[in-house]
Amino acid sequence: MKDTYLSSCEKNLSGIAPGTFQIHQYPDDTRFLCHFTDSFSTKTEGKGRIQVYSLFPGIQLAFHQYLADQVHFQHPAQHSALEINYCHRGRIGWNMHHHISVYLGSGDLCLHTLDCCADSQMTLPLGYYEGISITIDPALLGTKLPEILREADWNPDMLIQTFCGDGHPFALPAAPQLDFILGILYDLPEALRLPYYKLKTQELLLYLSQMDPRATTHLPPYVSQQTELIREIHSFLMAHLDKRFTIEELSKKYLINSASLKTFFKAVFGLPIATYMKKCRMEAAMKLLRETDRQIADIASAVGYESQGKFTRAFKEESGMTPREYRKIQTSAEGSCS
Repeated sequence: MKDTYLSSCEKNLSGIAPGTFQIHQYPDDTRFLCHFTDSFSTKTEGKGRIQVYSLFPGIQLAFHQYLADQVHFQHPAQHSALEINYCHRGRIGWNMHHHISVYLGSGDLCLHTLDCCADSQMTLPLGYYEGISITIDPALLGTKLPEILREADWNPDMLIQTFCGDGHPFALPAAPQLDFILGILYDLPEALRLPYYKLKTQELLLYLSQMDPRATTHLPPYVSQQTELIREIHSFLMAHLDKRFTIEELSKKYLINSASLKTFFKAVFGLPIATYMKKCRMEAAMKLLRETDRQIADIASAVGYESQGKFTRAFKEESGMTPREYRKIQTSAEGSCS
């Protein structure tokens, strides 16, 4: 069962060539602080689109949609400017300065100063990402605060000091309040987009200003070296889908504590190892069922199941149909299109 949001992302970005990232600015003279390195196309075959809206002097909102394994950013290292990132769909891992990595899943939010992500790398464990960023430059804001923020005596420097005073990023887990504020910004009628963007951005800033980070549940940062090891383990598992490895075997092979392995893997890929691997085995099986005429028993073995019966039960749990039924539906669909 192909991820619905991945299919949607592929459709939305179908007109963009691999290695290309389109940036649309509203108005046309918008100055976007972050941009891709010139060598980006040589590092990935991904693509994406960024839509940047200048809401107020010193406040920008941008919609990001990427179809890639990794994305590189490069911009001036401004410790006095703040960026807020909201993950709408997909998953990202951001390797920032000081060897710190932050992982965000759907609904999570991160605040960091622009020196944390200058010349940084974002990894996309699921191969796609859709999200919103809000960039705040206190120097540009000056005394021209929007009326709502001015009435609330909102201070951009205080917000930065509260959440990022130690120079590290601060991440909040998904919450109904965040989804209510930012989730609504998708699929708005064109005539209402800019007014809603301005309204909801200010609402978010006011919502954050009344929070106490010390009393707030937040997502832990990770050491980049740890997450690199997890990705190495992931690559090993993907290359050996026909075999099964216990947590203990992986811990011994990669010299990592089993509890840490489970914790870090879930942080990077969003699911426990067993759940994630089952999903990957089923996706691989579906591809083989669609694209080859191999026997179902052979496919079961190729994705790590010792018997066709166990494979069939697992496949039906995941897709709601047997492998034979799935292949028949796919074959019929292809025949109808030809």
